[in-house]
Amino acid sequence: MNVDVIGSWAGLVWEALNASGMLTVKGLKKATKLKEKELYAALGWLAREGKVCITETESDVEVVLC
Repeated sequence: MNVDVIGSWAGLVWEALNASGMLTVKGLKKATKLKEKELYAALGWLAREGKVCITETESDVEVVLC
């Protein structure tokens, strides 16, 4: 795993959120076909850049573009 790969995963997540609006972690996994650790690496990348807002609910984690 390197920076280029994580960046491409982040692109998949951004595209899914751009198309759908808000998605849960489960929804993002389904939309992007990423494994859990890949998804969280991508979310970390996007969160660090200030491109996603993450909200924890009682049952899941919701993600939207900021």
